[in-house]
Amino acid sequence: MKTDVLEQTPQSQAQSTPSPRAGAQMPDQAEMLRKMEAAGTPGPAHQVLKQLVGSWKAEVKCWMDPSAPPAVSAGNSKANLVFGGRFLEEEFHGEMMGRPFTGKTLMGFDNTKQTYNSVWFCDTQTSLVISEGKADSANKVITLECFVSCPGTGQKDMPMKSIYRILGPDKHTFEMFDSTRNVRTMEITYTRQ
Repeated sequence: MKTDVLEQTPQSQAQSTPSPRAGAQMPDQAEMLRKMEAAGTPGPAHQVLKQLVGSWKAEVKCWMDPSAPPAVSAGNSKANLVFGGRFLEEEFHGEMMGRPFTGKTLMGFDNTKQTYNSVWFCDTQTSLVISEGKADSANKVITLECFVSCPGTGQKDMPMKSIYRILGPDKHTFEMFDSTRNVRTMEITYTRQ
């Protein structure tokens, strides 16, 4: 049986497939490797993360109602640089709604996108919180944005903002804000142990 479809050999398929950058000169392999190595090398933004390395005691304030006093609890964390100083890995131990929990953050700076990025996960939920943002010009305030879902209320993809404030070598804060209502929902004050 004859068909109107032309059969192509692998060789003719390769010849007929246009280059992703048709008409543009592809950089040579050495130049590509140089750019990849530069993008993968820790730089000044990674030194900012180094300030968060150490063992910390934490005071946690959570607001369910912004007009009411916060619930206050204690926690502790330990943070280290991993993968040659490319990422900050923090393990946090605290309480949530009166129950103990453990969470982890992995935070880095993407040299290609020029943004800070973080991933948060813990033993009380099955979701990941993935955030991205920038630092101020003094590299003392890092603002990240993300979307979260709340199993308690059923709300999905709520915009949230988190802010790291480096107050000195022995103190920093982490705040979370509900971007929809523009209210603070949590503040953690870290003091070096």
